[in-house]
Amino acid sequence: MPATYTFDVFSSLDGFGAAGGNWTGYWGKQGPELLDHRLALYDGEQRMVFGANTYRLFAQMLAESAEGDDVRDPWVTRMRSLPATVVSTTLEGPLDWPDADIANGDAVDVVARLKEESDVPLRSHGSLSMNRALMTAGLVDRVQVTLFPVITGQTGLDPVFRDAADFDLELTESCTLDGNIQELVYRPTLHV
Repeated sequence: MPATYTFDVFSSLDGFGAAGGNWTGYWGKQGPELLDHRLALYDGEQRMVFGANTYRLFAQMLAESAEGDDVRDPWVTRMRSLPATVVSTTLEGPLDWPDADIANGDAVDVVARLKEESDVPLRSHGSLSMNRALMTAGLVDRVQVTLFPVITGQTGLDPVFRDAADFDLELTESCTLDGNIQELVYRPTLHV
């Protein structure tokens, strides 16, 4: 049975994965429930899958951060301790990630192979363009959107589903964290 693949992403209400301006990490809306929930999500065995740009961003943010920064929240530290595959045609090792390897080639081919070979679930946090391609190829089993209560119309960066194909979504799980953050988990199906 193929491993389950989860596309895990943070989003503003208007669909941006990040924001510039004076917004901070988590758009300044994180609370103890969100942080505890995130840590629990990364507690079990799983393999992370990143595109090269997201890996570079994580590695840079971690290198530039100090103890106590949002970037080093316990769930991020746990995520970094998990085995990871970085899909890239440009990166060369060694990577600044404890248990990461580089898979050269097209993300669709790499993830299709990983899904067949992996004994543990696969999870990708971010890696927007890679995950949009994987969704179109039918390789994403779960889209997990953590929806923050902000609109970043003027400062929004990285539209999560920019240029994505059309999908029908079946809601399989949902919860509210810290009273105003929504986590929604969907099963995507390409809309034809």
